[in-house]
Amino acid sequence: MSATTDEAERLTCLAGLGILYTPPEQEFDTLVSMAQRLLGCPIALVTMVDETRQWFKASCGLDVSETPREDAFCTHALRADDLLIVTDATRDPRFASNPLVTGSPHIRFYAGMPIRIERAHGAGPIAVATLCVIDREAREIDEAGIAILRDLAQLAETVLAARSNTMSLVRLAEERRRDLEALDRSNRLLHQAERMARIGSWRLCLRTHHTAWSDQTYAIHGVPVGDGTSLETALDFYSPQGRALVEAAVARALSHGVPFDIETDFRNAQGEDLRVRCMGEVELRAGEPVALIGVFQDITERHAMEQALRHMAQTDDLTGLASRSRLNLFVDERIRLARESDAGFVLLLIDLDHFKGVNDSCGHPAGDEVLRVMATKLQAACGESGLAARIGGDEFALVVTDETDYAALSWLLRNLLENLRHDVETAGKVITVSATIGACRFDKTIASRSSMMKKADEALYRAKNWQRGSAAIAGDEAAVWPAPEFVKRGMADRLLKSA
Repeated sequence: MSATTDEAERLTCLAGLGILYTPPEQEFDTLVSMAQRLLGCPIALVTMVDETRQWFKASCGLDVSETPREDAFCTHALRADDLLIVTDATRDPRFASNPLVTGSPHIRFYAGMPIRIERAHGAGPIAVATLCVIDREAREIDEAGIAILRDLAQLAETVLAARSNTMSLVRLAEERRRDLEALDRSNRLLHQAERMARIGSWRLCLRTHHTAWSDQTYAIHGVPVGDGTSLETALDFYSPQGRALVEAAVARALSHGVPFDIETDFRNAQGEDLRVRCMGEVELRAGEPVALIGVFQDITERHAMEQALRHMAQTDDLTGLASRSRLNLFVDERIRLARESDAGFVLLLIDLDHFKGVNDSCGHPAGDEVLRVMATKLQAACGESGLAARIGGDEFALVVTDETDYAALSWLLRNLLENLRHDVETAGKVITVSATIGACRFDKTIASRSSMMKKADEALYRAKNWQRGSAAIAGDEAAVWPAPEFVKRGMADRLLKSA
């Protein structure tokens, strides 16, 4: 250990004694009095050196209580392995120019013995103080005097050791008191947090199958606080699907030690439908499972908020149709189902024609009304299992699951092209908004949503290049219908049906 580190530790140990700058104590006063008499020196001291000062815990023959650290003989004694003896300070180059030698108290003879205490964790003793005697005349010290000084220093060490032990016990008692206060405070805060967060804890003993619940767990179940509820009774609060999830999770935890985190529906004792989250894991003792422990939370409000936010994120605010993100999820799911069960579907991308003219001539409120009208028509066309979405300013998408063969798709496109024509009157003129459509039927060549969207988009642009207000089907270059022809065919179809 370096000198700097050692000194830092010495100062820490000294501070830990709680003795610096405390009032006189009889034990130390008796030690310096004995040293003064037995060694025949006019001055005897118990000194302690901190970062800046040498302070006298006990003194005989000196009328000051401290000196600067840089002048202290005891600083040298603290670093000595044994007794430090200076027979004539005026002849010692370390002290000859020291103010305490050249001036009052005119030190000539000095003998100082380090007083050590044991460090924590068996690190050995460390010097924290000195017992010293001083004379104003140069002199020698014999073996008997040295033995006396060592014995008295040993007594001082015993006193300091007792004080150190007492301080340790006081600190432990204070720490224990603070720990108990902190534990009580933490428990009260925990109960408050449980009530605020609607979260409780639980434990299931594997030997007795007895459950222990916190107060909040009882509150969520809507039952009085008691001695616990059996696992079977606790499971009755879950929906059938939720119960199956919990039972399977508990079985996995017990057989493989897998923690679980489940969200499911739940009905409490008052018949209130809740959404709960249940987390659990195995408690081990000596490597053996003894219990399942976990937390239980009422997340009904959070779940409702998440559902509302999800709906907002997946719904176009103006038209009420699905958003692009909802469309992406829906198409991904339809692709998965189509691959598993050969359930086909069709994706239509729809652009409105002449919509900018409505905004420019009639204003945005009129344009918004056109978008809402078109959205209503698309919503009616998608069927119960389909989806209508707004994916841009005047761009829409339609997923249809029941009009999948060529004939049905052709009929759908004719009807959409006719139905999505909408007239807006302004300043004595009429702006006709129509729709151009690109369609793509799902087949096994489609690798992903992006590839299907790309094909539908290519069909849309082929229709636009042919004529605004027309439709095209991906993969069939001949399948392009101009709008006027659609209108005529629609009228002819109605005439034939009426005949």
